[in-house]
Amino acid sequence: MRRVMAAALLLVAAGLLPGGPAAAASERYSARVTRVHDGDTMWVQPLNGGRYRKLRLLGIDAPEICQDGGQTARDALAARVLQRVVQVDERGDDSYGRGLARIDQEGEDLNAWLVQRGLAWASGGGRQGYRALQTQAERERRGVFARPGAQRPRDFRRVHGPCPLPPR
Repeated sequence: MRRVMAAALLLVAAGLLPGGPAAAASERYSARVTRVHDGDTMWVQPLNGGRYRKLRLLGIDAPEICQDGGQTARDALAARVLQRVVQVDERGDDSYGRGLARIDQEGEDLNAWLVQRGLAWASGGGRQGYRALQTQAERERRGVFARPGAQRPRDFRRVHGPCPLPPR
């Protein structure tokens, strides 16, 4: 019973069941991507005006920018969306104040697109299908899964700490 309750609380916290913080703050809008920070973080300008928003892609975790595959993930995402219009489904904020979002471009889920190409891992709060896409990418040795021992970004940060800031 405890395990069931703990699992339910995690789903609520992730916004996958009603009552979670992400479920309460859902907002959909069109925006232009103005900056791609890394493989799972971008800045957008809503087309209706409003303030620029820093978004973290929900349900995925791309390699850190200083990690193997980090620059490749960032460059692939930037080539796909930079200065283009996307549909944002923002579902609350993370602990850094970034909006958590699923991004669609021309009807395609870009979060899934990154996982499918082996440019990101599926993570908590995402769609169940992301895990299946990751398994397929691993099996076909795409992207970060081309080399054995691909290290999840959270494990990389635990061992190496955060990436150094780029020089100005």
